[in-house]
Amino acid sequence: MTKLLLMEGNVAARRARAKSLGMRTSSEIYAEAILAHFPEIEIDVVNGADADFSIPHGRGFSDYDGFVVSGSALHAYATDFAVTNQIDLLKQAAEAGLPCFGSCWGLQIAAMAAGGQVEYHPRGKEVGFARKIMPAKAGEGHPLFSHKGPVFDAPCIHYDEVTRLPEQAKLLASNAHSAVQAAIIPLGQSEVWAVQYHPEYDVRQVLAIYTLYADDMIGPDFFPDKESLDAYCAKLQALVDNPSNMGAAWELGIDEDILDDHRRRGEIIAWIETWIVS
Repeated sequence: MTKLLLMEGNVAARRARAKSLGMRTSSEIYAEAILAHFPEIEIDVVNGADADFSIPHGRGFSDYDGFVVSGSALHAYATDFAVTNQIDLLKQAAEAGLPCFGSCWGLQIAAMAAGGQVEYHPRGKEVGFARKIMPAKAGEGHPLFSHKGPVFDAPCIHYDEVTRLPEQAKLLASNAHSAVQAAIIPLGQSEVWAVQYHPEYDVRQVLAIYTLYADDMIGPDFFPDKESLDAYCAKLQALVDNPSNMGAAWELGIDEDILDDHRRRGEIIAWIETWIVS
């Protein structure tokens, strides 16, 4: 059976808070996205931010066909164990020759692992939907985008960004907010296919983000007040309740890039098709 090792990016307290609010953890969202299209794949989760982490069932990296990194609320440039251990685990997976894929946090720790740089974004956070992502020259015709349109939107949340890619890395996509929205980063005996956005997220999770980060969402660059945030979230909730509600989709400015599961998760699907089940 094909097996993937999925690294949960958040610390235990963060996972517990999400669960207390009725939300899914980052690894649960990722596993759900993968299994929706590849139900035959077996997925194990390693909580790489935990001091007592372990790979399930006494397995090692050689027992898996690939390594996936979820999102995280941590900062890739921090020096505490929760961060450095995840960078080390990604290095170990790559040194073992495992194909690797990462969203958001996965891109950032891959950049750090290979000698790149991650910093707080000087223009602030990108939250909800990353707009008008466009392939760079190296991304044109690349299999990572084989299920996407020529320009697309994607779910996102990030406060930091990759400010310098490692040597030999290939920039695959950018948008007006972040120069590095997708890249291939050589690492160890493998390479990491990674994106700054979250193809694993659905509208339900975008709504959860606005709930979890509500205090950060009110300010000059986002919602002017709680009433405006609540009104926006009500439109998201309308789409969660009825994905065919085109009126709500129109008001939110989203289309099949977000609403079509296959198209939204296209990068994950393409990576699995290319490296895992080919």
